[in-house]
This record gives sequence, structure tokens and C-alpha cells, in this order.
Amino acid sequence: MAMPTDNSLFEQVRNVVTEPEWLLAKPIIEEIQALKREKNAVVLAHNYQHPLIYHGVADLRGDSLGLAREAADADADVIVMCGVHFMAETAKLLNPDRTVLLPDYDAGCSLADAITADDVQALKKRHPGVPVVTYVNTSAAVKAASDVCCTSSNAVTIVEALNSEKVLFVPDRHLAKYVERNSEVEILTWEGGCVVHEEFQSADIDALRADYPGIDVIAHPECTKEVQDSADAVGSTSQLIDWVEEHRPEQVAMITECTMSDNVAAHFPKIAFKQPCSICPYMRRITLEKIRDCLETMDDPVEIDPRIVPGARRAVRRMLEYSRVDS
Repeated sequence: MAMPTDNSLFEQVRNVVTEPEWLLAKPIIEEIQALKREKNAVVLAHNYQHPLIYHGVADLRGDSLGLAREAADADADVIVMCGVHFMAETAKLLNPDRTVLLPDYDAGCSLADAITADDVQALKKRHPGVPVVTYVNTSAAVKAASDVCCTSSNAVTIVEALNSEKVLFVPDRHLAKYVERNSEVEILTWEGGCVVHEEFQSADIDALRADYPGIDVIAHPECTKEVQDSADAVGSTSQLIDWVEEHRPEQVAMITECTMSDNVAAHFPKIAFKQPCSICPYMRRITLEKIRDCLETMDDPVEIDPRIVPGARRAVRRMLEYSRVDS
């Protein structure tokens, strides 16, 4: 994919990146672009990545589902995942013969840490015959113990596609209840939560509406029910972007990781983005310097225990199959 020229790239991000930031980052961005060509590498960036990564070096961008699809279709020898650990594992599951790099192995996820494969096996024993839907924000081992994965954008579709009156949905309890409210399926869940989205309170929404009369508020389903009920629309990161694209509000608050609003704002300079801010500490561990360094050294490529690969890959591929049918 051809990258923008230096001037056009800065013009694209100048409303969310200062000129001094850009001048400091420009030499590193150029190094990364050269390394990508040398190594035949592609950079995938989640919507929560810093604008200098998202707009400056990423070839492919999106939410968890979008990146899973892009990883499966990537035409490169090396995949650099600018996201968190479970995303890099997913990319490796779908690209077993390619080198997958994660710039920082401490880029984890509170949801992935909330449940283990043993926990899933214990749930299955307590609820025999009930299918297990695992949110993609989990380890490969947890995916291997599941029937199918999902993301926030396709969770309802996948739960309904199982044609079961009852489903085990792990680990995010807020997304699980969102699915239950939007389907005819009884959901059994786990007490997991996202450190970013659980920070938001309905009082934050009330304050926004008081400070910015007429503002549109759109929220991620990992937020609490109270926050979801206070919002004008609820959806995954990709669905929130689509909502902004379709409605073009004068002012909007995206109740999700606030770096994402900077990335979206770069595409919609005429829309005023106002929101309480919660930053993912794990996503922020990925930096331009770490992307450059991992491409230079090619150290510590992502590996997955071969004993769990078949089950985990099956769960991820089933997710993609259901999603393609729905799209």
C-alpha cells in the first residue's frame, strides 16, 4: 500500500498531532517504512493505536475482527501487530507460515487476564452441552477450549447462529449482557471486564450533555449497562466509526478508548470530538521506536503451543466464517 507523502501525512493528522511531535517522529517513521520494504513486512494497527502509528506506519487498520480478516489475507513475509498480545496470537493462528512480531510482549489485556482455559473447562462441566462463545480478547489457550470466537461487532450474530437456547459467553460480562438484550438467547457469563471501558460512568455522559448541548454520545458495549443506556448508539469500534460516517454529527463523544477518537477525528476535521478520556495502558506500550526495533532485530517472533493450535484456529476460523456469511 502506498503511504502518503510527508506533507500530506502531516496535513492529515495535524489536528490531533502537534508539529513538534511530527518532527520528532518523522525520522523513525521513515526508518520503519524502509524496514518494511526490506523485510517484506506489513504493519497492522488497532483503532486504539496512537495517530502517529495508525496514520504514519500502518498498512492495515481496524478493530479486532477487521485485523483478524486482514491478517488472514496479508500478502507479506512478516506481520507486525500493533495491538495487544491476543491479537498477535490470532494473527499467528491464521498465518502459521509467516513471522508475526509484537513490538512489546507486555502489551496484554485485562479481559485476556480475566479467564484461563481451566476456567472454561470448569464452566463446561457445570453446564454440559452448552456451547461456549469466547470473546476474541482472550488467550489462544482459552480460544482452544471454546466452540467459536467473536468480537463486539459480530457477537450477536455468532450467538444467534449457534441455534442454542443457552450460551456460555466469556469473559466480558457487559458485552455478554448486551448480547442477551439484543437476542433471544439466555447468556451465562463470566465476571470479566475491560479496565478502559469500566472507567466510564453515566455521570460522565450527563456532564457531557450539560457542557455540550445537543452532543451525540456513542458507546462501546464493553461499557456498563448504565453507560450504554445513556448513549444514543452502542457498537463496536468499527460500528462507531460507521455511525460517525453516516450521521456526520456536529459534535460527538465516542465512549471508548480515547486515542480512537483522535484517529477518527483525523478523517472528520469538521466534527468536534468531545469526551471523557480513558487510555488503554496496554495499547500505549506500542511505540514507533519499538516497531522499528522489532523489525530491525526480528527477535522473539510470536509462537503458540502446538498442542492448542488446532482448537484455537478452529474457533477463530469459525468466527470468520460466520462473519463473512453475515456481511
